[in-house]
Amino acid sequence: MTPLKKQCSFKKALATACMAATIHPTEAARDIKATLDQADGAMKLVIQIPCLNEAGQLPGTLLELPKQLSGFDEVIVLVIDDGSTDDTAAVAREHGVEWLIRHRRNRGLASAFTSGLEASLRLGADVIVNTDADGQYPASEIPKLVAPILLGKADLVIGDRRPGENKGFPLHKRFLQRVGSKLVSRLAGAEIPDAVSGFRALSRDAALQTSVLTSFSYTIETVLQSCHNGLSVVSVPISTRRTIRPSRLFRSLPQFLIRSGMTILSLQVRYRPLAFLVPSACVFFLAGCLPVARFLYLSGIGRGDGHVQSLVLGGVCLLASLLLLGLAVLAHLCAVNRSILERMEYLRRKSLDVISSRDLAAPAVEGSILPVNARAVSHG
Repeated sequence: MTPLKKQCSFKKALATACMAATIHPTEAARDIKATLDQADGAMKLVIQIPCLNEAGQLPGTLLELPKQLSGFDEVIVLVIDDGSTDDTAAVAREHGVEWLIRHRRNRGLASAFTSGLEASLRLGADVIVNTDADGQYPASEIPKLVAPILLGKADLVIGDRRPGENKGFPLHKRFLQRVGSKLVSRLAGAEIPDAVSGFRALSRDAALQTSVLTSFSYTIETVLQSCHNGLSVVSVPISTRRTIRPSRLFRSLPQFLIRSGMTILSLQVRYRPLAFLVPSACVFFLAGCLPVARFLYLSGIGRGDGHVQSLVLGGVCLLASLLLLGLAVLAHLCAVNRSILERMEYLRRKSLDVISSRDLAAPAVEGSILPVNARAVSHG
């Protein structure tokens, strides 16, 4: 059965179970299991864990992951080894990880996340949960995370660590997280209290529409992209554990702020070029009109000598305004073209066949996904 037919059957079976919308999410996930079992096709959850030199922390994380989960007929664990120099891959094998992807070199968190999504889709995932290997996110929170998707209320669910109140965060980090999340919420047009949380769940349809282009981190881009595509994004409060290991994503707080700021700016230009560039052009236009008007006034009363600088400054600002308007038109055309290409890519992904048992018995080829006990796949 194709994922599309299975999803339709799932929705039909879920309709009756979702009538009581006021029940608690975790209770809802339990209550709908009986209905799900009657659906035509098995529901599959893939839990993906991007890793970089996590041989010490990975065992504890793997041991607490659920083998079964209410609402799903199958739970698969997928580890993405992003060019680790320790025994991360060997540790994953020793602890029974079913699927493993290895990058030959470190390609960054965003690339590891993308590799996981593509593999999860090929494995036939109906819901994908992304979590960290350092144990910051308790596995006991996974049912709460996937409940809105099972109920058909969300496409992307973000685990809200409540950074403004979390005592495990330093004071300055709490402040910056709160400010950053408010900015992302404003740009996304939705309430996102913890935009950079890596603990999140995606429906199959949301994963099919996700294309991460930034190299720094996937968190902000996937939120803005999902909202831009009209998907439902919700947050659920979660508990966290305090980690003492320094972040491997950035070396210092200034680096994190600069790279995050550049990411937000890039995404704003990419998804809303007119809203960003046209106001900028208007600012330069007004800034150019004032000195030009001053020069014309002074020339009109016979005192224009020695004020040619105002004319030069005004001309430069007006030229910049014209250039920004032209750039806004080009950026808008590029955005329209990108939307068409993203739609085509979405349809292409949706047509991909799920890996079958026959595929698993075939010889390994570069870029394929194979179970750990067959062979781990390496990507450049």
